[in-house]
Amino acid sequence: MDWKPHAAALAAQITHPASGCWIPIKQTPRHLLVERWFTPSEHGWRVLDGPADENRWAAAAYSDTTLVTRIGPVHADHAEPGQSVTGLPTSSSTLPSLVLTMLRHGRLTPGVRLLDVATGSGYSAALACQRLGDDLVTTLDVDPYLTQVAAERLERIGWHPTVVTADAGADELPGTFDRIVSMVSMPRIPASWLSALAPAGRLVTTLAGTGLIVTADKTKDGGAMGRVEWDRGSFMTTRTGDDYPPALQDVFASAADQEGEDVTSSPFPVLDVMQAWEVWSMLSLTVPGIEHRTGTGDDGSRMTWMLHPDGSWARATTTPGEHSATVHQSGPRRLYDELEKIRWHWIERGELPVYGAQVTITPDGTTTLSRGGWSTTL
Repeated sequence: MDWKPHAAALAAQITHPASGCWIPIKQTPRHLLVERWFTPSEHGWRVLDGPADENRWAAAAYSDTTLVTRIGPVHADHAEPGQSVTGLPTSSSTLPSLVLTMLRHGRLTPGVRLLDVATGSGYSAALACQRLGDDLVTTLDVDPYLTQVAAERLERIGWHPTVVTADAGADELPGTFDRIVSMVSMPRIPASWLSALAPAGRLVTTLAGTGLIVTADKTKDGGAMGRVEWDRGSFMTTRTGDDYPPALQDVFASAADQEGEDVTSSPFPVLDVMQAWEVWSMLSLTVPGIEHRTGTGDDGSRMTWMLHPDGSWARATTTPGEHSATVHQSGPRRLYDELEKIRWHWIERGELPVYGAQVTITPDGTTTLSRGGWSTTL
């Protein structure tokens, strides 16, 4: 494959010649790091084999698109052609523009030691090696197959970073680093990250269940100070095993069509919360662990469900031609009421306080976000 024109076109799309990432994007053969990937199908996910169709391979690898490489415990490298796989994505090669955003916030100046959290396909590590030299790059993932195959493919294209298999959320980190940049969402900042961060070092991560990018610089007390960036970004949440815990199917079964304990009317139409990044992020911080689902009724009604591990659920329906919603709720928390508070806050003040919030992290990892009189602690 003549991949260089494709890589050059990708570089022109997502960056510019004055950027430090211009050359890395142009010179990294992403297709060699992602030989097979999954695409949605009618019955789940089906695998696509790059070498079997080089035109399709080039189009996918050099588009600004996330390529899903693992569903549940099944990696695309191991899926049978034509096999339908069901489950949630558990690894991917993230869309290049978001990788660049995270590296840009990491401020990769010459000589800094970088820990790239969540190796995935190895693409972010490859770009970092181009910027810093592979002797300054360590990449880490919880999945031994991912680290093994990424190391092999990175070596094939000429890069030899330190590749480590470990749980970034639970294990001690393998060294001291000037920059820690995470390509996976974290529920909170682990204390081990602060211990491994060099004086005045910088960490960059997204927060699980939100579209928030957090940057923070280490302070003299061993904690860190920073902010929620105005950019938005979201990654898969960190995991400890082969797959994520089961989704809230039992709670959804209760929420699907039952009357519930409370039936009320909302002045607002149904909202696809996960497409409204500010609202989604604020709600996830207010009610950690909340899940969202959407659907369409037989009559064209827009429907949304909110589910929580404590058994709370809410279902809202907006019928065609209407601008209000009928809301059913049950369980120990009224989830839709929490959403309504956030929507009223936005209407009354014109914004939500999550983006641009100040971030304060104590040495034990306790993280507080605050802005304009609002605050929350993870």
